[in-house]
Amino acid sequence: METSAIIKRLLAIIAPYRTRAALSVVAMAGTAATQPLLGKSLELLLDNGFGAHKVTFSLWLVPLILLSIFVMRGVFTFATAYLNNWVMSRVLNDLRRMVFERLLRLPVARFNEESTGTIINTVIGDVRQVVDMINSVFLAFVRDSLVVIGLLIALLWLNWKLTLIALVVVPLTAVIVRTTTGRLRRLNRDNQRVTGEMTQVVEEAARGHQVIRLFAGEPYERRRFEARSEALRGFSQRMTVAAAATVPITQIATALAVSVVIVMAIRSDMSVGEFTNFITLMLMLLAPLKSLVEVNGPMQRGLAAAETVFAMIDAPVEPDAGTTVMARARGALRFEQVSFRYSASCPLALADISIEVAAGQSVALVGMSGGGKSTFVNLVTRFYSPQHGRILLDGVAYEDISLPSLRAQLAMVSQNVVLFDDTLGANIAYGAEQVDPVRLAAAIRGAHLSEVVAALPEGVDTLIGENGMRLSGGQRQRVAIARAIYKDAPVLILDEATSALDNESERMVQAALDTLMAGRTTLVIAHRLSTIERADCIVVFEHGRIVESGRHQALLDANGIYARLYHLQFAKVPA
Repeated sequence: METSAIIKRLLAIIAPYRTRAALSVVAMAGTAATQPLLGKSLELLLDNGFGAHKVTFSLWLVPLILLSIFVMRGVFTFATAYLNNWVMSRVLNDLRRMVFERLLRLPVARFNEESTGTIINTVIGDVRQVVDMINSVFLAFVRDSLVVIGLLIALLWLNWKLTLIALVVVPLTAVIVRTTTGRLRRLNRDNQRVTGEMTQVVEEAARGHQVIRLFAGEPYERRRFEARSEALRGFSQRMTVAAAATVPITQIATALAVSVVIVMAIRSDMSVGEFTNFITLMLMLLAPLKSLVEVNGPMQRGLAAAETVFAMIDAPVEPDAGTTVMARARGALRFEQVSFRYSASCPLALADISIEVAAGQSVALVGMSGGGKSTFVNLVTRFYSPQHGRILLDGVAYEDISLPSLRAQLAMVSQNVVLFDDTLGANIAYGAEQVDPVRLAAAIRGAHLSEVVAALPEGVDTLIGENGMRLSGGQRQRVAIARAIYKDAPVLILDEATSALDNESERMVQAALDTLMAGRTTLVIAHRLSTIERADCIVVFEHGRIVESGRHQALLDANGIYARLYHLQFAKVPA
């Protein structure tokens, strides 16, 4: 993305706060205006006070002038800091909200292609770098530029010839800054990429701590972390060298210009006060000029981060061209010659799938790993859309149904339970604008969670921790089932929802699931014989195709692929 385009978009984000931003500029201008006054007060003191044959005014006037100048500077500096922070904190909040809003609307494929660490780093780290860049650049380019302009005007007024000699350093500075700009931007892009990788390593180490300890994975994880850490150190060193190299070169050139000016000023007809004023103003120029040169480093870091942030904001959202809104579907599903592959380079995950599931029917999806069961479910949930064929719900094509309306018809309970760091009640009623206490109580009873709730210190208002860490595995599974009961959707997807339960919990939850499944279209990715035997229909997948379908006993009698799978996975082996 071009720098001009990035700056234009950043200005658009700042635009709602332009009044306070403008007041901040006014305060900076006030601070800048006090700079030349300091030199002028010294000139008055030397030419009309200590150095004069006749004192023309009270010597107490100069200290009063200096005191007044610093009082004004203090007021303006405070106003600048307050207003600048007011604007930047809101810009930071707006940017993070924009990125997070887009994050929530990204298609599932994006999360399968990009690491969690990179996404987290974009939302937290990159946005922070962008705002830090705006802040530093805003202060340097506005405040320091105003100071430089004010001092240059005063210097030109004092002696324009000497001032022009001093300005020969400006083109040299511009060349140096331009030379380092491209290198800094490239290094910062690489730095962001590796930072995302490091965040991913740390996130995985925290999430998989028990596995790491149990399988003695500490050396491997340490090597992964140290590799990223060393890469970041290298990038940091190179960025520091590139940014720091400009400063001494610029300072030497500036010092040379000042030295020449001093020599020429001594030979001129300037008074002691004028000479002191001129040198003072020139020395005052060094700090803002140094700041303007040094801002290139953080600016390139911020621009590289802004590219990543705006790439996230501009990322295509999950497509939703549907306009049909369903109140409550009956739950009849139909696949018509559906084919799907995850990318052009991948083989077909599903090939020419045609199947009809009647409303209220339970269907068990069976097959070896990689056969296409999960892909079939991903198409039902519309996390992915088929490249060929179409899917219909109650006779309405999926692409014609709005996404919120379609997903309101679906509930899912997976082996991989996802719970949030919130209360038990909020997790069960997740997605509901208002929690219905009656439905919540019914869901808790249906999932056999009543005893669990009674044992919690604050009942349904108890915080259950990250991913339900304060609950056992079986309890977490039942919370997920309670969530599906609460939603009361007509189409239910179960990815072996009882797999994590002990025998007693499984018995209770299976009874709850039987009640929940009654009258609903249910798709079950089945691994247990008990689940398969209960299904109205068993669909067997192999290499992305449906190779068999029917009832349990009929498929066994056919002695085909299902019978082979059954004997491999479920048949008892004689002792």
